Amino acid sequence: MEQNQIIHNVNIAPEVFEMKLYCPEIASKIQPGQFIVIRVAEEGERIPLSVGDFHRDTGILELLVREIGLTTKRLVQMEVGTVIPDVMGPLGRPTEIEEIDHLLCVGGGVGIAPVHVVAKAYRERGTHVTTIFGARSSNLLAWKEKIKEVSDETIITTDDGSEGKKGFVTVELEDQIKAGRSIDQVFIAGPAIMMKFVTAITKKYDVPSIASLNPIMVDGTGMCGCCRVTVDNTTRFACVDGPDFNGNTVDFDELLSRQRAYLDEEKRALDLAYSEGKVLTPEKHQHKMHGDDKGGE
Repeated sequence: MEQNQIIHNVNIAPEVFEMKLYCPEIASKIQPGQFIVIRVAEEGERIPLSVGDFHRDTGILELLVREIGLTTKRLVQMEVGTVIPDVMGPLGRPTEIEEIDHLLCVGGGVGIAPVHVVAKAYRERGTHVTTIFGARSSNLLAWKEKIKEVSDETIITTDDGSEGKKGFVTVELEDQIKAGRSIDQVFIAGPAIMMKFVTAITKKYDVPSIASLNPIMVDGTGMCGCCRVTVDNTTRFACVDGPDFNGNTVDFDELLSRQRAYLDEEKRALDLAYSEGKVLTPEKHQHKMHGDDKGGE
């Protein structure tokens, strides 16, 4: 295998792909909570991706990728065997695996990837791990079985009630606290809006929380300033100071606003790529994955 080679790429949920990359140098050094930055083409942008698991013996990194913008769509449309031009890492500060009795994780969407690797590390240390995993519906619960393997308790919530408890992760978290459960720390990863409301609960009950943030990022080394976030009224950079921060002190309104800053430009870039044939439309990609696309380009 070649460095940065894709060895596994499977669509496991709507718009979500499970990918495995052969990156032995990164796998030998990475710690739970750290991430990578990739570039899929010489003219392409750089994007950060959370690492959901790593295997030092085989040199493999495991990722969950949601195809939402141009670069992620180009990435998930790459064939197994393709070598990604640039993969940089490990980046960011590792999650501090503390000596605690009970860790409660809250994950949503592809945020379940950093939850997985952190829960795994805590459980290997002997900590009791409870994970609340939420999604709109059951078909979006990517890595559900993997999360169960690294959690002593797994509580599923879905907005539509198609699996587990009907409702939001915030309701289940508050129920756990109200039940008198001793929770030493809450680890949160997922959509920023979800993390905002989860930390509203942890602040309300004065429960320590760590949020794995996902701001816009470019270089991943603290030079560009795009990933700046306000934590405890202080400007921090998620790429070098994070991605983990005290969730109870993060300005999530600012984070949400900054995440929306380039939506128009992102849409124009994707529309242009569709028109130039640089990326398959969702319909053509689905046909190709299911062997129905006989016409190539």
